[in-house]
Amino acid sequence: MADLSTVFTGIRFENPFLLASAPPTESDANILRAYEAGWGGVVTKTIGLHPVANVRGPKTKFLRVDNGGSRLSMAKRPDSTLMASWNWELISDKPLDWWIPRLEAVKKAFPDRVLVASIMAGSGSDKELENWQVLTRAVQDAGVDAVELNFSCPHMDRVDMGSNIGKDKVLCSISTQAVKEVARIPVWVKLTPASADISEEAGATFLGGADAISSSNTFPSLPLVDPSTAEFEVNVNGFVASGGMGGPAILPLSLAKMAQLTQSFPDREFSGVGGIASFDQALSYFMLGCGTVQVATAAMLDHAIGPNVIRALTDGMTAFLERNAERGWTSLEDFRGLLRERIVSHSQIARPDASDYRGGYEEESEGYATEPLTV
Repeated sequence: MADLSTVFTGIRFENPFLLASAPPTESDANILRAYEAGWGGVVTKTIGLHPVANVRGPKTKFLRVDNGGSRLSMAKRPDSTLMASWNWELISDKPLDWWIPRLEAVKKAFPDRVLVASIMAGSGSDKELENWQVLTRAVQDAGVDAVELNFSCPHMDRVDMGSNIGKDKVLCSISTQAVKEVARIPVWVKLTPASADISEEAGATFLGGADAISSSNTFPSLPLVDPSTAEFEVNVNGFVASGGMGGPAILPLSLAKMAQLTQSFPDREFSGVGGIASFDQALSYFMLGCGTVQVATAAMLDHAIGPNVIRALTDGMTAFLERNAERGWTSLEDFRGLLRERIVSHSQIARPDASDYRGGYEEESEGYATEPLTV
């Protein structure tokens, strides 16, 4: 029988699929709806202590490409396919005092479902490091099962917050250590993909005591210019700031980051994020060694919390295990990490014999001309 349950950082999950920290998890109402839909866990929108005021106007948009055409635009239109999400929303604008009773109520309603609190503070002073501890104590006392440290938000102006921590090994280590000093629950760290070598920051967070790493958060990006107006498609008074790109477009990029992590630390635990809409995409993360995966963009486009998405994920995993039952695969642990060692350096990929080499292309291969161009 297919068993979708899993244990990750010592916590039992009904299934390995979580709603990621994002707009879908910004309220207790959405979190409760997510559990009712069947998600194995939820990571809250990031909670902080500093006052937050989000930008005016749209905070999340979706980049689409015309079917059979080349137009890329955030304009919603028929005959187009989702390529990516884009947002410049900051962390939760609700204060800690707003969140605490709601976290308690969520755990009371669903005591057996996993609730992870995403938290963020600064790292530029002892006071800021104490803020990490204040947040950790508060949410764990409210009953959450784990905390996820946001070292990855791509649009924080402060040099000691968000992805600016995640690109600094020292800040990664000391911030994690500050949390571990007071944490009685597992500590996950969400790292930014916008670093030269993500495994270096990962090593620093593990040195600080992290129990797991989540990757990737969104990639820094800008909206496109609308040729009809010569303005950015998303702007406020004509101005735009860097936002985060997620969704299908970042799946291969996030997998490359995850491969770096799981190969560098094969005995550690990882949660895969980026571009997941069905079990096919989740499988790629599992095969690299992830113990859970997290979803945002696909859920946002499916009633905000993804009831059809989670159904497709669990049905897909069940069908996959049933198809592979003859291999003895009955749960995630039976195939997790099986392809991790297949990622090798370029020099280890086989080269053809000289007689079989065609100057870098294959006959009748897509993207290569078979006949000379005539003008």
